[in-house]
Amino acid sequence: MPVYKIILIIFEVLASIALITVVVLQSGKEEGLGALSGKSGSYMSKSKFGSLDKILSAATKWIALVWVLLTLALSIVH
Repeated sequence: MPVYKIILIIFEVLASIALITVVVLQSGKEEGLGALSGKSGSYMSKSKFGSLDKILSAATKWIALVWVLLTLALSIVH
């Protein structure tokens, strides 16, 4: 097996683990709707950096994109 294929497989496994971790850390949609009950938001939700959910959502999109690209690369190399 060529070295570059082994490296791609290792990166795909790491991306898979990262994607699973980020998805599990996200809060459910039901928890997000609970904020509509009249409670005021925290300082973090009003700051320009955004909440942890926004950061995790963006990380999910980027990690998923990397995972798809690695999968395509592995299918081409195969």
